[in-house]
Amino acid sequence: MNRLFSIRSWAGRFAQLLPQKTMLLLAVLLLCTVGGMVVSVQLGSKLIPLSDVVRTLFGYGTPEQMLVVGTLRLPRVLLAVLVGAALSVSGAILQGVARNPLASPDVIGVTGGAAFAAVAFITYTAGAVSVRWLPLAAFCGAALVSLLIYFLAWKKGVTSTRLILVGIGVAAVTSALTMLMIVLSPITAASKAYIWMTGSIYGASWENVYAMLPWAIVFIPLALLYARILDVQELGDELATGLGARVQLHRCILLFISVALAGAAVAVAGAVGFIGLIGPHIARKLVGPSYGRAIPVAALIGSLLLLTADTVARLAFQPLDVPAGVFTAGVGAPFFLYLLYRSRNR
Repeated sequence: MNRLFSIRSWAGRFAQLLPQKTMLLLAVLLLCTVGGMVVSVQLGSKLIPLSDVVRTLFGYGTPEQMLVVGTLRLPRVLLAVLVGAALSVSGAILQGVARNPLASPDVIGVTGGAAFAAVAFITYTAGAVSVRWLPLAAFCGAALVSLLIYFLAWKKGVTSTRLILVGIGVAAVTSALTMLMIVLSPITAASKAYIWMTGSIYGASWENVYAMLPWAIVFIPLALLYARILDVQELGDELATGLGARVQLHRCILLFISVALAGAAVAVAGAVGFIGLIGPHIARKLVGPSYGRAIPVAALIGSLLLLTADTVARLAFQPLDVPAGVFTAGVGAPFFLYLLYRSRNR
């Protein structure tokens, strides 16, 4: 018998029933994520034993170990976990709002808006403005493009079909303009912009982790709070309205949560692709269509995917450090084509 566990907030505004299998799956995924983090911190151009890693985390390592573990590897690992979770949850929300399995931040145009703003920043400031402002420029680009998509899709409300079609169109336009800027920019700026567009957490610092952490802490639990609204919206606008849901208001809030997570992730890690597409699909395959179960599972799967991609990218071609986005695209592009093939008759 599959027992159900009830999770409730203190105020009683949030309640979710999770089957025992889902709880066990979450525990396994959490252990795999922690194990992957430990392995990733150990591996590199110099292998650090587990005992030395633990000693270093408690502040008893040698100066060299403190530099390698505490300054170079640990922030990168933590950032991969946070960014992967944010992108995967953002994709799950978009797929629920659009009721389309192909929706994700990079497909619908959110990532494209961030990339356009970031490339414009790199190209036109040309070192006149500190590169520390690059994440803010990327986030503003994602937010502005999302507002544009919502405005263009509005016609007595926003329907899921119109939203996804407008998003794909805007993504194509931003991609074309971004490539045009890269072609016309100097070779140094073009190289920096292209690496950023590929998506990489190379050179991640504690500053990046601290910048990403509040967004994940606030908006991932908020996504869980609205999970039941996503389940209702899956039934269709008319039926959701009949059940008492405020469809347009809730859709706007859900899109804001998705854009906040994707925009923050892209701002600190670049345009990492396909995590927001793959993570939710794997989660639904494991725990079913309920978003109360799928969102936490998708968050952990997204963390594992990006953590694994970054570890492989860091080790596979040493001493070169390949962007993690190359590996996520290598897995995500065939998966996207598979989804297109599977839904060709729908």
